[in-house]
Amino acid sequence: MADKYVSLKDIRYREFLNRENDFRHADYDTDMRQYQLLQSGDPRAVEEANQRYRSSDRVALSDDPLRSKKYMFVAAAVLASRFAVQGGMSHELAFNTSDLYIQKMDRMKTPEELNALLHDMFSFYTRQVASIEKGKVCSKPVLRCMDYIYYHLNEKIRLSDLAQHVGLNTSYLSELFKKETGLTLSDYILQRRIEAASNMLRYSDYTFVEISSTLAYSTQSHFIHVFKKATGMTPRQYRAQYSHQT
Repeated sequence: MADKYVSLKDIRYREFLNRENDFRHADYDTDMRQYQLLQSGDPRAVEEANQRYRSSDRVALSDDPLRSKKYMFVAAAVLASRFAVQGGMSHELAFNTSDLYIQKMDRMKTPEELNALLHDMFSFYTRQVASIEKGKVCSKPVLRCMDYIYYHLNEKIRLSDLAQHVGLNTSYLSELFKKETGLTLSDYILQRRIEAASNMLRYSDYTFVEISSTLAYSTQSHFIHVFKKATGMTPRQYRAQYSHQT
């Protein structure tokens, strides 16, 4: 029975085999170049990633070449999401994107499909990072506020709770948030709720009552009033216009 864990002996033997086969891993700077370009929103990241991924065919992470290539894709997706966050992308957007690309990757049947999917993934991340106004990358307390709001849209969100969460007093947090985002906290919360409601109307079959309840509106009529004021359409009109679009 094979050893259960990797030993130093195993690693030394792999080094020997790589020397015998004249194989070397890329140095760190070369290996990270695609991600550093992505972090700055540089479109050269896409071609760099394409070249690196195609050259990874020599890396045997599995006896099955397709599975080995899939393992490399997972590593690329995880790193791309982390560097995108460092480039200013919302961590929820970055991580959800990574999860979805990995799920799509799992259904791929050929190396060509994987190559095309990696190209699409790096293109998406790079465009998203490039669209961010770099002067508006926010401080840690403001980012933590945004995360808290994201995870608590189903509850009443109080300024005092946000201040306690980030360890600042309420007045300073309000001033800091407005300075860095251009929005008051209440306006930002409203935007996120309208955004969430819009997605639920487009991509789910939730009723208007369920959506208003999920997003902590006191009544369905209040939700409809707020949504129409923000979008110019009632929830029914919005769903009718956009639910068929993907």
